[in-house]
Amino acid sequence: MKRFLGILLSLVFLLCLLSPMTIYAVGEGNVDSGGGGMNTSGSSNNVWSPGNDGVRVTVVRASDHAVVTVPVDLTNKVPAASIYHFGKICKIQYNNGNGLSPVKGGYSCVKPAQAMPRIIGTNGSNNIAAIKSYFTDEQVIRSIAGLSGMDFDILINGNYKLLIEPIAYYKFQGVMVATTATEAALYDQQVSGLLKYWMKSLTHKNLPLAMFLEVADLGYPAWNGSRSDIVSDSDIISSLGLGVIRFTDKTEPPAVTVYDYEYRTNTEVITAVTVSEGQSDPDNPTRVNFHIGGTTYNVSNVYYPSGDSQLVWVKWKTPDTAQSMVIAITVSGPGRVSKATINVKIVDLDQNPPPNPVADDRNDSFSTASVPDRQKQTTTSWTVWRPWWYENWAWHSNGDGGGYWVDEGWWEYSLDRYSASLTASMSIQCDSKNPTASGRVMKSGYGINQTVSGSVSSSQSSAVTQPQNAVSYFPEFHYTTYWRLLDRMGSGRFEFQKNPYSTYKNRTHFTPIWMPDGAYTVNTWLIDAWTPTGMLSVNLTDSLTIRGNLYQDWHVAPLNP
Repeated sequence: MKRFLGILLSLVFLLCLLSPMTIYAVGEGNVDSGGGGMNTSGSSNNVWSPGNDGVRVTVVRASDHAVVTVPVDLTNKVPAASIYHFGKICKIQYNNGNGLSPVKGGYSCVKPAQAMPRIIGTNGSNNIAAIKSYFTDEQVIRSIAGLSGMDFDILINGNYKLLIEPIAYYKFQGVMVATTATEAALYDQQVSGLLKYWMKSLTHKNLPLAMFLEVADLGYPAWNGSRSDIVSDSDIISSLGLGVIRFTDKTEPPAVTVYDYEYRTNTEVITAVTVSEGQSDPDNPTRVNFHIGGTTYNVSNVYYPSGDSQLVWVKWKTPDTAQSMVIAITVSGPGRVSKATINVKIVDLDQNPPPNPVADDRNDSFSTASVPDRQKQTTTSWTVWRPWWYENWAWHSNGDGGGYWVDEGWWEYSLDRYSASLTASMSIQCDSKNPTASGRVMKSGYGINQTVSGSVSSSQSSAVTQPQNAVSYFPEFHYTTYWRLLDRMGSGRFEFQKNPYSTYKNRTHFTPIWMPDGAYTVNTWLIDAWTPTGMLSVNLTDSLTIRGNLYQDWHVAPLNP
């Protein structure tokens, strides 16, 4: 049997950053690196030459980690355009569900005027200081802004970050291919480990370890694992092959506390960690304890093969008041204990409903606003290792013609794959007490009702929650400023809360009397459908038509003589 070597715990983050830092000049590099020696005994059809590397650069919005530009590939040694590649897709897009599709030819990249430092090491050395210096240099950032189609001053105003990923150009099975570390890991899964078998020193060591985070950022954890060993596909996809360049407005140095997770009050949530290093099997099992709010949640029989990892999660309910919490994690295995903490912020969304509308409200300067592109993820997947015993019976002779059989087998593993998907809809209607509404046409000043429905389907239903919160935003407030937290009316169904300003205490939202004619569009963010790999959410809209206003329904009754 394989001996258990140890436990490494790396946190799986689904929202936010980790710690406050001071950022100077044009940018600060959140990137570190490792690597090791290269195996030179490979086939001539599977080979990489040092220097055939590059970096994929993507502009990402800091607030919600949305990708805002098409990634740009930079390299000092431009490969043939006919090379095989997977398009211009960054790590965030892959982790959000983009598929991996090989393309032959049409590969484009840029040879920068200011040559890049070596990206991928070959003998355990790294070039991280030069990489940080290069990607925080003002002229380099100006060039990246131009290539990405962004104004330089906008790029560095603190609202955006650069995601950088190492790229390798190499021959695999006789053809040249270009991959980021994430693409190599995803492709290795498609070809059942064949890429790792032939190219592991590159694709599963020096390429992914060329860049990783010093502190958690963009929803990815800091890497605390080995800096010189072969790593698994899952570790690469979740934690390796990336760096982040951060910017801030020079007049407003950041002084904020951020959290690993943000949850809503009174909500069933899932918190997850990834356990790795060594091997965990029924003879040498791993256990993870989550210490949350005075309660300890135990997850036993966590298994994974040597060189891989396992996602471990717990489902729990948040308190009904807003607060900050610290979750303590203890991972125990044969002869070793690891500990870590997760910082959690719990917020109450039911704190900012719209004010009472009145008949003489005015907004002569009102202008329409577009519906925001709020965080959306409707599908996700995860895996669980299942160990099984491979029997290998051997005859042991006792020297006098007799003997006995001994099972000298070992643990093998099957990988179970699970997924979850969120479907949702919303509908707004004219309030039932509106006397002059006609179908989906109404006058301003009257109310509307709303229903929202959402459902999560999963191949592991015990590992997910149904959507639990829905928040509606309105055009008169430019989809900001004020919002309504909807009431849960049952599993996956939501309506407005009862309005205290409604004569009939209806579940209604009153449109302002000054609202101009045209489409009245409500935006609802359906959230808190939790899975082991994060939260599923969807951005919904529906519209009614406003024509005229409530004053037109008023009339003066004559007095009787």
